[in-house]
Amino acid sequence: MSAAVEGDEDEYVPLVIVDGANVVGSVPDGWWKDRKAAAGRLRDALVPFAEQGLPKATGAPEWATRGPLDMLLVVEGKARDLPEVPGVRVTSAPGSGDDMIVRLVTIEHDEVPERACLVVTADRGLRARVTPLGAAVVGPRAVRPR
Repeated sequence: MSAAVEGDEDEYVPLVIVDGANVVGSVPDGWWKDRKAAAGRLRDALVPFAEQGLPKATGAPEWATRGPLDMLLVVEGKARDLPEVPGVRVTSAPGSGDDMIVRLVTIEHDEVPERACLVVTADRGLRARVTPLGAAVVGPRAVRPR
């Protein structure tokens, strides 16, 4: 799962895991009419962040404001089977998106504990589950400025 920076085996590209359902649901823009399309719009909006980093004014850790970032969008329910695009990987949760995110953070921490990991969500329960695993957390505005 880990991505090393080219030419330096000791430096890892930070991982940003986006809670797709939570971030999509954070803005009442009609997303409920077509959840898969809304997840696709979010996926497409993540591409520039993968290259350039997250905006500095969003409370993201300093390391997340510089690219490149390994962007991973977790989708669930009717948004499953959303295809990846260059710069953004997509993982379809077979059940709970939160459980999938916790599993991904756990695997990442076990495989490469020194790799920085950020979870984008407003879900307090998910935040409480991933921070003890070493992940930093920011809210949806980090990737969906209003």
